[in-house]
Amino acid sequence: MGDTLLLNSDAQPVSLLPLSAIAWKEAVTYLWLDKVTVLEWYDDWVVRAETWETRVPAVIMLRQMAKRRQKPRFSKYNVFLRDQMTCQYCLEQFGRDGLTMDHVVPISRGGKTSWGNIVTACGPCNSRKGNSLTPLPKRAPYKPDYWDLAMKKKALDIEVRHPSWREFI
Repeated sequence: MGDTLLLNSDAQPVSLLPLSAIAWKEAVTYLWLDKVTVLEWYDDWVVRAETWETRVPAVIMLRQMAKRRQKPRFSKYNVFLRDQMTCQYCLEQFGRDGLTMDHVVPISRGGKTSWGNIVTACGPCNSRKGNSLTPLPKRAPYKPDYWDLAMKKKALDIEVRHPSWREFI
């Protein structure tokens, strides 16, 4: 995760998937190029060069609106997020390390790796199902939109590097 929260010109994060947090060096570059307004600074973090110094920004806002993605990309984390970190067979909630992706229709039976055929499963349930078509998941897989995943991400505890991030997330 980055050190500086990057907001769009509407004061919303450029992205929640993943959170638009950038490295402090990139934030200082944006500041130097006058592409951002600093909303919050780190009080105790100063970087120095030979001829200048600056505090590191904690939250910056773009001066020009950046286009947001409309469709979330298919990824393991986004599947887990869609399914709310819950096994779709036993409905138990797990951390990321306790979860796998399961093909509802196995690849060997013509199943594809896509939003409509992948669900979150715990290791034991995925092993038990194996190459079978049963059991079916308790909730059918679907292709989420950006806002569906963004709301689910907000419901989880998002790691923040600076307390001021909370008011913008």
